[in-house]
Amino acid sequence: MRLSTALRFVDGDIAAFVGGGGKTTAMFRLAGELAAEGKHVITTTTTRLGASQTALAPAMVLLEQGGLGPAQRAAILALLEKHRHVLVVRIIDPALDKAGGLEPALIAPLAHLPGVSAVLVEADGSREKPFKAPAEYEPVIAPETTVVVPVVGADVLGQPLSSQWVHRVERVTALTGAPEGAVVTPALAAQVMADPQGGLKNVPPAARVLPLLNKVETPEMEPAALEMAEALLRLRCCEAVLIGAVQKANPVRMVCGRVAAVVPAAGRSVRMGKPKHVLPWGDGETIVGRIVRQLAQAGVADIVVVTGSAREQVEAAVGQATVGAAGPTVRCVFNPDFATREMLSSLQVGLRSLPADTAAALVALGDQPQIEPAVAQAVIRRWAETRAEAVFPEFEGRRGHPVLFDRALWPALLSLPQTATPREALRSARAEVVPVELKSILKDIDTPEDYEHDKPMGGST
Repeated sequence: MRLSTALRFVDGDIAAFVGGGGKTTAMFRLAGELAAEGKHVITTTTTRLGASQTALAPAMVLLEQGGLGPAQRAAILALLEKHRHVLVVRIIDPALDKAGGLEPALIAPLAHLPGVSAVLVEADGSREKPFKAPAEYEPVIAPETTVVVPVVGADVLGQPLSSQWVHRVERVTALTGAPEGAVVTPALAAQVMADPQGGLKNVPPAARVLPLLNKVETPEMEPAALEMAEALLRLRCCEAVLIGAVQKANPVRMVCGRVAAVVPAAGRSVRMGKPKHVLPWGDGETIVGRIVRQLAQAGVADIVVVTGSAREQVEAAVGQATVGAAGPTVRCVFNPDFATREMLSSLQVGLRSLPADTAAALVALGDQPQIEPAVAQAVIRRWAETRAEAVFPEFEGRRGHPVLFDRALWPALLSLPQTATPREALRSARAEVVPVELKSILKDIDTPEDYEHDKPMGGST
């Protein structure tokens, strides 16, 4: 996956790259992707940039002291027209062999130049170490910044907390309480990245935060990176976490975000003749209770069950579901229109109730107790690898449930009239399909015959 896709970059974004472990490479990689799309991109720094690193840009404008005058603007625009990507820095200091950084007040004027789609800024230094905590005077982030990318090199995980691997060890120990020489675990690295004096330092209130776990070059490195991503998401400090290696052909392996599950269970069970969601399913469970338990095992962050008919019974069954002490939050929301509207209204009620930092919703039918955690996990994984707007499981060419809807698709789903179906919002959506070998993705419980045929031992009426 490209960085621009993973970051959901849009025209007008100003991005600040902070931390260590490849932020300069990531900045120039993103600039190259955007330029290849025909966009005009300016890269710069508010700190210093090594003279050798300036060669990563196809063109450069060196500014002397002062503001951005007409001559400098004209030079930048002319080079953008020719190369689409221009590096703008202060003159190179031969004593330091570094290009000087711009003042934060110059970032917005650069972004407002005619035709400029993005400004990318390296906002601190790390002395080429994969991990760091900022000093008192950094990072230098312009207030107009819309995206902040804290970067850490995954090669630091499992290494000692020492100056060989970490820039400003003393700052890390102060933030975490870990002694120098302690192992840099995923939890410790996440703690620093999520700290207001660490990876979140000086982040503008409205900016989107998307940490990048870089240098994850092999499948063997994924577990530690995923552990760190999960820790960051639990701390609710970011929109999503990118995992990848920016020097590879596909720089992002996956994007991890908070996934919630929505379970519509508001129907009147007309064909069943009794409330089907609370029918027994196995020993000591109900249909809806089994669904909640299976979704919890799939690793979702939140589960919302939408109730309507038999509200009290469904709420009681959900309350008895087993999710474990470390499981997701589970709650019920009521759909007041359950009796007169189709399932779309329950989906909309569920989506509106999800936390603001939810990146995607996994929709599982409230009468599909044979849902398998492995299928839900496969659907979530495909979404993380592609950032598709919708992901479906498929058995022998037939699409089933659970279905995942990326947050980017929610406005279209929420604006549908009640006479419509979710399928209408999917016609122009970028969708992915996950082939599975389980026919259970197609099976729900609508009638007494369905129930008697499929219920496990221990289920009874």
